[in-house]
This record gives sequence, structure tokens and C-alpha cells, in this order.
Amino acid sequence: MSAAQELEHLALKYAEKAVTLDRQGRSELAIEAYQKAVDALLKIVKLNPDYELNKIYLQRAEVYKKRIEVLKSSLNMSPATADSSSEGTHFEDMILRETPKVTWDEIVGLEDAKRAIKEAIVYPSLRPELFPLGWPRGILLFGPPGCGKTLLAAAVANEIKAKFIPADAASIMSKWLGEAEKNVARLFDLARREAKGSPVIIFIDEIDSLVGVRRFEIGGEVRVRNQFLKEMDGILDKKNPLRVYVVGATNKPWDLDPPFIRRFQKRIYVPPPGYKERLEAFKLYTKPLKLASDVDLDKLARLTEGFSGSDIMDVCQSVQLKVNSEIFENCEDYMKAEPRPITMKDFLEILEKRKPSVTREMLTQYEKWFNEFKAL
Repeated sequence: MSAAQELEHLALKYAEKAVTLDRQGRSELAIEAYQKAVDALLKIVKLNPDYELNKIYLQRAEVYKKRIEVLKSSLNMSPATADSSSEGTHFEDMILRETPKVTWDEIVGLEDAKRAIKEAIVYPSLRPELFPLGWPRGILLFGPPGCGKTLLAAAVANEIKAKFIPADAASIMSKWLGEAEKNVARLFDLARREAKGSPVIIFIDEIDSLVGVRRFEIGGEVRVRNQFLKEMDGILDKKNPLRVYVVGATNKPWDLDPPFIRRFQKRIYVPPPGYKERLEAFKLYTKPLKLASDVDLDKLARLTEGFSGSDIMDVCQSVQLKVNSEIFENCEDYMKAEPRPITMKDFLEILEKRKPSVTREMLTQYEKWFNEFKAL
């Protein structure tokens, strides 16, 4: 056992002891155990300063520190109150019971991705009797940041009127040490209960941080991954009538553990926009803006090769900020002044200060992975 694994084992032991003592109302002993858990977690971070999940360990340590302060300020806290304060992640609070207001029309381009998602989720939801062999319940969306993965998940939830549960590694792992695998079980149990009335989409952003392959690994992550595999197998059962879908999004598909790749029956590449899509994006984002007659959206689309949809929105937003700032800086009565029309020069000045977020090397890596693992 490595030093870090030993420390994690100690942190787990002290955290479990602290929670038990806390729930029993034995505050002084709970404080001591929480502090030992904090010390062990901070030592893990110090021992492995570049470890990818240090953020989660620091979050856990912070939660325990806050609990220590609460206990110190009120040593007469009742066991019942302590118990309610130390519960795990409340996934019920995360459910978006009103479906996201995102439509397919708001997503520029990505026709292949839209078609694959409709085939996998929308059509089976509309006519389940046409699919006696079942249909995919695990969908992986991968590609560069800012290219529409989250929007696609929101749009399909809107299309089938599904309850939408957004989750990530932090919401699952950062509450109480040793509770992470239980949080995975709670998340899926909640989805199964909610799916008795309508479809449910569990959307896990940056899923690689939850189920990715690690150079250095400790016991808690292994338990979480095993629980996740068990839950995924449960919803993938074609005899299961419940409509629970897991949509995972990642910018680093090559970091995923192979068993999870197989559980995502649809693996959909979400690439950066081409010229036509960039032109449509500029039309969409400049629609509410006051443009001068010299603004050439066609030229802007050609100049922004490699820009993601999010990059293009940021360009349009930056131009808006630039022009509006002139009112506050140059007009005495800025509450009544109107901004001047945005010119082509304004766009070009902004583009001089921005670079695309996606490089050719990044695209080559995505395309290589897609050709190896594609499942549309």
C-alpha cells in the first residue's frame, strides 16, 4: 500500500468515526476525529500536488473544518440536529423538474449528433413498442469544450419532456469521505423513482473525472467506479421498462476506463463548427445587436476557423461590451445615451486579441479516438 493509499484509509476511518460520533451527539470526540480526517486529507494533497482529484479532497477537508466550527460553537447540539447536518448529497434538490428550455433550432449545426441522439432517445420514447430489442440508455458526448455537448443534452430533455438531473464528480464525491459510492446509488435510485412518471436524464459533465483511468488511484475511486458500473448495468437491461438515460460529456474521452466506454452504447463526436455553422452562429448571436452596414458576417465566419460555438458567442459579447463601454466612458448622461452601431472594425479589433480554443492537434486526437470507438 502506497503512502497516499494509507493516508486515504486513515482519512476514511477517521471520517466514518467522526460522523458516527457526531450523530450520537458526542461532539468533543467528533471534533477530534474530524480534525484527524482533515489532517490526513491535506497530507494526501501535499504528497501528490499534481493529483487530478486534489480539488475534491480539499473540498472534503473544508466541509469537515466547517463542521468542526459548528460543533465548537454549539457543543449542546442534539444528535438529531447533528444527523440532519451530516447527510450526504441531496440529489432531490438537483432535479430540474421543468425541462430545460433549449430547442434543436437553437443548436447550430451538429446534424450528425442530433440525428444520433434522436434515434437513441427521442424515437424510442415516442414509440417504445417499436423497439422490442430495447434501445441505448448510455450516451457519451465527446469533443472540444464549448461546442454544444451540454446544449444537446438539454435539448433532448426538452424534446421528450424529461426530468433533468445534472451531476458531476464534485457533487458525488466531495461531501463525506466513504459516502461517494452511496451517493452513486442514491443518484440512480432517485432517477428510477422519478422515471415512474416520466423519462429521466442523468447528465454527468466531465465524466472522465469520475470514471477515468488514473496514473495513481486510491480505494475510494475504485469503489465509486464499481458502483457506477453496477448502476449502469441495471439501466442497460433491455427488460427494464423504466426510461432512465445517462448522458455523459467529456473533453477527454481517451481518459475513460474501457469498461465504461462499452456501457455507453452511443458515442457521439461533437466537433467544432465548420464554416456554415460559424456563419449561422454569427447570425444568431448578432441578431439582437445593432450592426453597421459594413459588417461582413461571411468574412467573420472565414476568419474564425477553429473557433468553437462558445468562442463565437464570446466574440459577439466582447464587441457588445466594447461599444457599450463607450457610453459610460464618454457620455455625461449615460442613462439616456444609445450605443453606436457595431462596425466591422470593432469585430476585427476583438479578433486580434483572441485565438481559437481548438487546435489542429486537438482535433486530430479527437478524430483518432472517434475512428477507434465510434458508435453512432
